Amino acid sequence: MKRENLSSITIERLRQGFEKAGYIAEDDIIVPVYLALRLEKPILITGAPGVGKTEIAKVLASVFQTELIRLQCYEGLDENKALYEWNYQRQLIKIQLIKDTASEEMVEQDLFSRGYLLERPLLRAIQAQEKAVLLIDEIDKTDEEFEAFLFEVLSDFQVSIPEWGTIEANHIPMVVLTNNGERELSDGLKRRCVYLYIDFPTIEKELKIIKVKVPEVNDRLAEDIALAVHYMREQDFKKKPSISETLDLANALVLFDAKRLEEKHIKDTINLLLKDKEDIDLFYKELGPFGLVEMVNKR
Repeated sequence: MKRENLSSITIERLRQGFEKAGYIAEDDIIVPVYLALRLEKPILITGAPGVGKTEIAKVLASVFQTELIRLQCYEGLDENKALYEWNYQRQLIKIQLIKDTASEEMVEQDLFSRGYLLERPLLRAIQAQEKAVLLIDEIDKTDEEFEAFLFEVLSDFQVSIPEWGTIEANHIPMVVLTNNGERELSDGLKRRCVYLYIDFPTIEKELKIIKVKVPEVNDRLAEDIALAVHYMREQDFKKKPSISETLDLANALVLFDAKRLEEKHIKDTINLLLKDKEDIDLFYKELGPFGLVEMVNKR
């Protein structure tokens, strides 16, 4: 894929880049992403798990042929794990080796040189020699304290290391934050970002996705799959089937050499679509394979 220049990117060229990368996106996604890129603002993408939030960062790295740097968030993530740490083990070994042969000042200079610094994702993105894509995945899993720290980093794109001073970004990275909605994010962080909500796709869009990602599926079966998953999402499940689970179903039906969606296929693949026992029990109670296939055939 030809490398795109950020300053010359247009909405149409961005759309084409997404299509070449196999990501089906319309203006409701393309335009906010375009604005975030041109305004050099982070994009905060919210939506249910599996709707394609993280994939956008991967597509951007592909379109611009640049490095994808990922910070996977989790409960308890702190500044050190996100920004940098000193290699204390290596420092202790060095102290033992030179404690009797070097001055205190020389030891300190050596111990806090680059060779002892462990760069974490945020510092890597700031120091990248080319404009990188920084993916901050599942920001809602962190606490308010980390979010406040992150807000400062994203506001200035510079960090302070006491032993070195202030480090400014060589290039402002393309920042993608994803949020599954586990907690409410601060207004400050949201104001800093371009906001994008991704819902589950329409039947028509999901049909396009199936055809692009699993081209072996015939047109009628692809339509059956898109309809079936759409009806499944209308049920009161704790975790509704995501796009990735739709594609799992499509690939499974290719293995079964299926031409149309049948009851047996639903029974054999229900564990691909639903990952919670209560949801599976509810499916059999409220709809079942027969009911689902009947709804698909009535369309």
